Amino acid sequence: MPRPAVGRRSARDPDLPGRLPTPPWMRWPAPVLLVLTVVIQVLTPKTLDLSFLLAAVPPLAALAYGPAATALLGGLVLLMLNLPRYDLGHPGESDTATVAFVAVLSVVFAAVRSRRDAQLITVRTVAEAAQFAVLPPLPERVGPVRCAGLYRAAQHGTLVGGDLFDVRRGPRGVRAMVGDVQGHGLAAVGTVAALIGAFREAALDEPGLEGVAARLDRRLVTDAEAVADTGDARRGEPGELFATALLMEFGAEADADALRLVSCGHPPPLLLRGTAVTELEVSPGPPLGLGIAGVAPPQETVVALRPGDWLLTVTDGVTEARDASGAFYPLVARLPALFEAERDDPAALTDAIWRDLVRFSGGVRDDVALLVFAWER
Repeated sequence: MPRPAVGRRSARDPDLPGRLPTPPWMRWPAPVLLVLTVVIQVLTPKTLDLSFLLAAVPPLAALAYGPAATALLGGLVLLMLNLPRYDLGHPGESDTATVAFVAVLSVVFAAVRSRRDAQLITVRTVAEAAQFAVLPPLPERVGPVRCAGLYRAAQHGTLVGGDLFDVRRGPRGVRAMVGDVQGHGLAAVGTVAALIGAFREAALDEPGLEGVAARLDRRLVTDAEAVADTGDARRGEPGELFATALLMEFGAEADADALRLVSCGHPPPLLLRGTAVTELEVSPGPPLGLGIAGVAPPQETVVALRPGDWLLTVTDGVTEARDASGAFYPLVARLPALFEAERDDPAALTDAIWRDLVRFSGGVRDDVALLVFAWER
């Protein structure tokens, strides 16, 4: 994944669903309760009866352990209750039978829970693999470009939402895309997958970025027509598909310092040069999905780069984040200080922007994508 996610998407991302459904701390209550109850009961006067707490040990064990460990702890409870040396609470036959019945039920519950946990881990692993296939990790370098991406999906526990980005080496240089599709969360994943697949093919086949944009636009128009034909719009699927996108091309050897840009309704990138942050002037084009290929194709903008220049592209989850007073996140104003502190590592810069965004807004509720490029010809 870009690094902790997804900072950068990684299997160690703390925001991803964990492999184990049961938190590690759940393994402690059952043995701790057993030990503390026995110790306190032995050291205190016989008038204080805490042995009833031991009946809670098997159910607690069933929440975190398998059937074998639950049976072992349940057996220890019964053993401690019936050892004359400790005389824990003077349990009668009915009390012992009740605890034994609870222990047996706990073992059964632990067996069922363990089986369901194994199924959940399998489903979760398959889901993560599918989402990684849609939006795989970014390489740290593609040709002369160092790159880093950060992705946060609005829907908790998912890796992919309504934002997307990708970087590919092509015959004319390094091509990149960052975009934002209609909707967010799982409902937008299908559109994200379609756009990324179309971009990967077009990045290799099309001679110019206008052709790449036309291929992406055709993909959305075709998918929208398919939705309309099958009637999925009446079942909750959008009848029209839109997406904003920014396409970039870092020139090959023959045109090494040229950065070509095509904007399809997406905010322009920010150029970080020295201590200055500049919003590049990019010819605005209509969003993808409107049939722009034959009506109003977007215009390409060319910018001259210098070695050491950095570029930052974001989605509206960043620019439209607000604080408690309703003020928008001032990315351009806060970026110079963040860049000065993290100017050696693009991935560290994406993490710093994310932390600052969360501090400012108190919690982001939209999909967020950040993509940083360092030009090092």
